[in-house]
Amino acid sequence: MTTEDRVRAGFAEFVRAETARLTRFAYLLTGDRHHAEDLVQVALARVAVRWERLDDPAAYLRRVLVTQAASWWRWRRARPPERLDGLLPDRAGPGDDADLRLALRAALARLTVRQRAVLVLRYYEDRTETETAALLGCRVGTVKDR
Repeated sequence: MTTEDRVRAGFAEFVRAETARLTRFAYLLTGDRHHAEDLVQVALARVAVRWERLDDPAAYLRRVLVTQAASWWRWRRARPPERLDGLLPDRAGPGDDADLRLALRAALARLTVRQRAVLVLRYYEDRTETETAALLGCRVGTVKDR
């Protein structure tokens, strides 16, 4: 097996392992499943180009997702808001309260992309403040503030 084949196999394995998690992360940032899938594809394309030079591809991917989601959010401001009536990528458990889920979804939709990213990383992915700051490229105080 050549070096190039090993690099491709490593990237393919990474994509298989991370795509579902990244799509959920992107969905929580955007509130739109289709846009989340598009964001993940853009991020994976950027990682593929830099794959051999990245120390932490997952962190780079999350940073690309947050940056791209923020760009999309700024562009979308001029458009009327869309309704979020699709299902979340992960199905709710039988004991979940639908009203609470809808209220949380509406509250997340009112936040900026950066605020949403902090909440998703801290509470959905259970990251520490330090990890969240490193992934977003900001200081720990900024994470605490948001």
